[in-house]
Order: sequence, then structure tokens, then C-alpha cells
Amino acid sequence: MGAVSRRAASPVKSVSVCPCGLSEPYETCCGRYHRGGVAAPTAEALMRSRYSAFVKGDRGYLLRTWHPRTRPARLDLDPGMTWTGLELLGATEGSAFHSTGTVTFRASYRGGSLHERSRFERVDGAWVYVDGEFLDE
Repeated sequence: MGAVSRRAASPVKSVSVCPCGLSEPYETCCGRYHRGGVAAPTAEALMRSRYSAFVKGDRGYLLRTWHPRTRPARLDLDPGMTWTGLELLGATEGSAFHSTGTVTFRASYRGGSLHERSRFERVDGAWVYVDGEFLDE
């Protein structure tokens, strides 16, 4: 029998799919917004990045992207909440050519879901979350 060549396995970098539901890796999808320096270009992108921030427990990003007029003084996230998926149901306006927009979505969590129509506005050129209306299932 011949000698067996043994090579050390090269480390495999784990790439996680973004929680927002798009097929991109988190780091190049919502992660780039969470890190700062790049703002979400549309109301939909901001909504998706905010959902991902809830999944990741990123309070700072959630507060930074909340309209100053409606932003709470502090944000307490439930550490027991497990978000399981995001379904985009519709959007109006919210593009690079608009100053306002709405996004309707269903965010699922272990044990239920949240159905909301969120309102967004631009402040100093950046999209921010204003408020949301809970919708009946």
C-alpha cells in the first residue's frame, strides 16, 4: 500500500443567510447597514434591515433608524423572542425618488406572527421608521 497524504483541512468560513429573507449573506445584505457607513437605499431595505436587527438584538441600529419624532427613549428587546421569518406583503413609494413610503409585512416568531403596515420617511436623506399600524390577521 502506498503512503496516504494527509493535508490539514482548510477552515471553512461559515456564511449565514441574511434573516431578512433575501438570499444574500448577512454581512453583505443587512449587516452592512447595521455596521454603519451605508444607509438603506429604500424604505423596503430599511424595513428588512430593521427586522434583521430585531433578530440579531441590535438595539443601537433600531434606535438610530427610528424617526426622532417617534423614537422611544430606550428599547427593551425580549431575549426569549425567536423570530422565524419575514414575508413582504406590499410596499408603496419608498424609493430613491420618494420622501415617504409604507411597507406591509408579516414577521413570524415562535408561537405567532406580527402583521404590520410601517410608515417611513426620509430625514436628512436617510430612511427612518416612523410608526406602524398593526393589521388583523
